[in-house]
Parts: sequence; structure tokens; C-alpha cells
Amino acid sequence: MATDRRAEVTWNGSLTEGSGRITSTTTGKIGEQDVSWAARSSDNAELTSPEELIAAAHAACFSMALSNGLAEEGNAPDELRTSATVTFQPGEGITKIALTVEGRVPGLEEDAFRQAAEDAKQNCPVSKALAGVPEITLDAKLAG
Repeated sequence: MATDRRAEVTWNGSLTEGSGRITSTTTGKIGEQDVSWAARSSDNAELTSPEELIAAAHAACFSMALSNGLAEEGNAPDELRTSATVTFQPGEGITKIALTVEGRVPGLEEDAFRQAAEDAKQNCPVSKALAGVPEITLDAKLAG
């Protein structure tokens, strides 16, 4: 069954001097968020950016795909801690995404975990949607 998710944004003014606001999402769980060019092109911690939202979506989707892949092989994880860092270069766009995952998966060897993580990176729906990004890296390890 297909699902649709929706987000609405209002933008006022030009790109560099203007500002916007995410006004609603399907579930309302994200809440209203201010966005601006400054949030995209600097380390402005006051506002969110499309890249921050993409990072959250990618980390969540990758974690779900990895959890599913591990479980299908009989090794459901106790915990996966995933981060995604999206690099935005003004004038070029998103140039890199760095995925990092640390997992607690009883009975699984490091190489098998890395392989499952690589498969999840290649096949999660958000990774596929972001296939045009020049570089997507993965650092996967089991928790010690």
C-alpha cells in the first residue's frame, strides 16, 4: 500500500534576504520550523535547513533497512545508533552524505554487520532517492 507524506512551507522574499517556515506536515510531529538561506550556508544553529531534514530522513530510513536486513538473516539488533551528516556546498548543492552506524547485534561478526550495513546503504528508499549525491560514505561497526 502506497503512502503519501506532505509538508507545507511558506517562503517570503528573495533567497538570501528572505526566510521561510515549515508550516505543517502530515503527522504534525515535526512541528513548525523556520528555515533560511543562512541556515543552509553557514553553521547557524538557530534554524533548520533542508539538509538537516534530509539527514534525519536518511538516518531513520537506513536504520530501518539495516534492522530489517539483520532480522531477516536471524540477527535482529538490540540497538542501532545511526547518524547522517549532509554536506551542502553553496553553488553545488549536496556534495556528500556520511552515514555512521554502531550496532549491538548479539551473535553477529563484524564483517557480516558491515555487509548488512552496506546493503542497507545501497537499498534503503532514501538512499535510492539521493542517488545523485556524488559521495555517500558509510562507517559501520559493532559496539564493543
